[in-house]
Amino acid sequence: MRVVAAAVVVDGHLLTVSKQAAPDVFYLPGGKPDGDEPEIDTLLRELTEELQVQPVGAEPYLVVEAPAALEAVPMRMSVYRCDLSAPPQRAAEIAAVHWCTGEEPAGGRLAPAVRDAVVPRLREDGLLVGATTSAAP
Repeated sequence: MRVVAAAVVVDGHLLTVSKQAAPDVFYLPGGKPDGDEPEIDTLLRELTEELQVQPVGAEPYLVVEAPAALEAVPMRMSVYRCDLSAPPQRAAEIAAVHWCTGEEPAGGRLAPAVRDAVVPRLREDGLLVGATTSAAP
């Protein structure tokens, strides 16, 4: 399975979302390409659908190969670092928006690919700081 996701970090906090199908699992915002849709177009479409925002300054950051959290099938996730055009607003299938430092969110858990690959890389790059919070930074 191919997935394109956004790593949005503001003031040391990473934007994660949960979906109504699994409200206790937090992922990076994003989704699957439609057919042979270019990754940047997927990112734009998914962020618009899920959070009513557009990516700003999206740059390739990391490619993660890991089992998908819910589907338990092999996943290749292309992660783009970007800012957002506006504050994120829940839409479509999004159950919650959570800003975190990489620690497990209260009442939930980070998807394994986020916890085991994205968070360590962001920490290595000095981008995550402070304590976990659900409030927007």
